[in-house]
Formats: sequence, C-alpha cells, structure tokens
Amino acid sequence: MAGDPGATGGAQHAQRQPEPIRVLIVDDHALFRRGLEMVLAEEPGIEVVGEASDGAEAVEKAGQALPDVVLMDIRMPRSSGIEACRAMKELSPSAKIVMLTISDEEEDLFEAIRAGASGYLLKDIPYDEVADVVRAVHGGQSLINPSMAAKLLAEFASMASRDGSGRAEQVPPPRLTEREIEVLKLVARGMNNRDIAKELFISENTVKNHVRNILEKLQKAADPLQDGSRDDRCAGEPDRVRLIATRENLIEFG
Repeated sequence: MAGDPGATGGAQHAQRQPEPIRVLIVDDHALFRRGLEMVLAEEPGIEVVGEASDGAEAVEKAGQALPDVVLMDIRMPRSSGIEACRAMKELSPSAKIVMLTISDEEEDLFEAIRAGASGYLLKDIPYDEVADVVRAVHGGQSLINPSMAAKLLAEFASMASRDGSGRAEQVPPPRLTEREIEVLKLVARGMNNRDIAKELFISENTVKNHVRNILEKLQKAADPLQDGSRDDRCAGEPDRVRLIATRENLIEFG
C-alpha cells in the first residue's frame, strides 16, 4: 500500500545507507590484484571500482573511477607507484593512497610520503586485515609498518645530533617530547593505538594526537627544504632532504 508507514520507513532507512568505499587496486602482479579483489568483494561497505597493472594506467583509471582509496605497489613498469601517487593527488586531493609493497627501503618510504601517500604497508600484511586498512584510511587515519616507524626514530635522533651545528639561518631540527618518544617507540614495536593507550594509561585519542604531533614536527622541518630555500650549506645532508616531508599524518597504526 502506497501509504504504508513501514514501507516509507524502509525507504528512508535505505536512503541513509552510506555510500560504499570505492577502492582501486594497483599492482603489476595479476594474482596479487585478484587476491585483494576477492577479499574486498566479500566486505560490506567496500566496492572495488577498478584495477591497474602500472602507474600510468592507475592514473587513467583513477580519473575515470574516482576512488576513495587506492592500494598501490611502488615498483611497477612504465610509471612507478610514487609517480602515480603524485599525479593522483593532483587529480583528486581527497583520495587516500596506501602503498602496499615489498620494499622496506627508507628512500621509498620518504618518497611516498612526499608524494602524498596516507599509508605505507608491507605486503606481508594478512589479507584479512586489508579491509580494516581501507576503512581506517578512509576514516582519516594514516598507517605505517612498525619497522618503518623505527626508521623515523632513528631520523629524529640524527636530527637532534645535528642541532647546534652553528647554521643560524637554518630551521632548528624538531624535538620530540618524552611522551612522543614513548609513543613512537611503541609504534615501532608493532603496538596499535589501543594497546599503546593501555600501556601508557592514556586515551586512544591522545595517542593519535601524539602521533599527529610527531609528523607535524617533521612536516614543519621539511617546508623550508621543499620551497626551494635550501642552500649550499645543506648540500651535505641529502638524507634530511629526502626524509623530512610529510604531507599526511602518517603513522597512526590501527
């Protein structure tokens, strides 16, 4: 019956259903793409809207499908994942791009951050966790492998050791608070936000805020180097140039 309140309520409920998270999968190995597609196809609220086998095709598919989240390898033919990430962020700044790769090279990590990636995970992540990654990144979190967090700890220590070198015109290297160091060390141990919160007797939101502050400090240190103000006195620090550029809040884990 047209005036049935139950039918009307059902229609309103259907209208309130959120749009599915649109995912683009990019990898030059067809079997790996297929595995991700099969896993995500079983997940409610997630829709795989396309696949690509290299960076150039990925940019084209992204322009057509307008995905919310992109899961992308780094080392691919024709155009790398990092090059594709940079192009996608120009095309669709709101897209969340997660590098899903076998590379644990710090150079790849920092180039991905510079390109605008919201996450950097190794391919040893269990398939049944991929959907959680998609939802977390779509919800505003950013992710990194614990082993990569350890590299960030090492870089902060390196920057601190370079402080006081007499370069008055340079931006002072960022310093972490004791609490921020504690949080980053626990991330490096593989602990998620919930476990870190329990360990330190603080809330999960506080953990996320600490992680966000850590990356913001790196970003502020990076800005003068990214805008072309780097002079010859920095020429001996290529690691600093390649490292300290974080366009996203990167290391919230879980």
